[in-house]
Amino acid sequence: MRYNLVAIASFVIIIGGLSLASSIVVPFLLAVFIAIIAFPALELMSKVHINRFFAFIILIGICGSGLWVLGNVIATALLGFSADLPLYKAKIDIFMDNLVIYLKTNANIDISNNILSFINIDKLLATTSNLLVQTGGIVTQSFLVFLLLAFILFEAQIFKDKVEYFASKNPIALDIASTFISNLKHYLAIKTVSSIATGVIVWGFLIFFDVPHASLWAILACILNYIPTIGSIIAAVPAILVSLAVNDLSATLWLTLIYLVVNIAIGNFIEPRFLGKGLGISTLVVILSLLFWGFVFGIGGMFLAVPLTMSIKIALDANPNTKFISILLSNKVK
Repeated sequence: MRYNLVAIASFVIIIGGLSLASSIVVPFLLAVFIAIIAFPALELMSKVHINRFFAFIILIGICGSGLWVLGNVIATALLGFSADLPLYKAKIDIFMDNLVIYLKTNANIDISNNILSFINIDKLLATTSNLLVQTGGIVTQSFLVFLLLAFILFEAQIFKDKVEYFASKNPIALDIASTFISNLKHYLAIKTVSSIATGVIVWGFLIFFDVPHASLWAILACILNYIPTIGSIIAAVPAILVSLAVNDLSATLWLTLIYLVVNIAIGNFIEPRFLGKGLGISTLVVILSLLFWGFVFGIGGMFLAVPLTMSIKIALDANPNTKFISILLSNKVK
């Protein structure tokens, strides 16, 4: 009993410490996961006889440029959206007022005291703006992520040698590390391709419907696609609200339908087909992990929820004493 209490207390203290250090931990974990994706490119350049140092410089240059461009685009777009926010609010208020009058006049339906009291436009726009600022804040930490990424990639070969050394002492360690890295690379690669595809498709339709700040909503759709289940839904809300403010209801409904089709097609058909049986984590655990890691690290934790949960599951599975917890997290018994 005493051992269990000590274990629970230790867990709470560790989680509290991680939460307080989230401004450092989240960029570090992002850098680790980017490095896992980028390392095969470093190995490939070495295999085609490019000097390892020059290969490192090329890869760091590409990653650094990508992070810098992404951060600048988001920061610039956020400034423009913030400046236009009062205008969008005023137009949406006018639309809602006209909707109330139309339904009351033509259908004798009064929604002013029920639906409108439930839908608080001011709060919805404020929440949307806050979400954009938090998401942009993660990306605009690109310098710290870049710095950590550079050191991780620079010592990647040393880390690989250390894993092989420990594997010679404990063969199970190599299996655990190989399983973890293989699953994580597979997941992140598929998720990255599907996220880019989502962003590009959404951007094309946003341009077609003349929705302002299309690049911001496309990048948001791309980034939030890394958050399972709810990310794509959250990404659609600001774009639809802005469309409602600048377009007619018909165009906004078409845009909403397009978001649904794209997210359902990619999230429920294309991704599962390439992920195969997935990572062995149950859907309920994915939802709970979003809530838990979101509580610990904020929105950054929601991006990292699946990789972190998968890492814990693999670690628990390796120990016979904790294997039962791994089974509870899994989507199958064996």
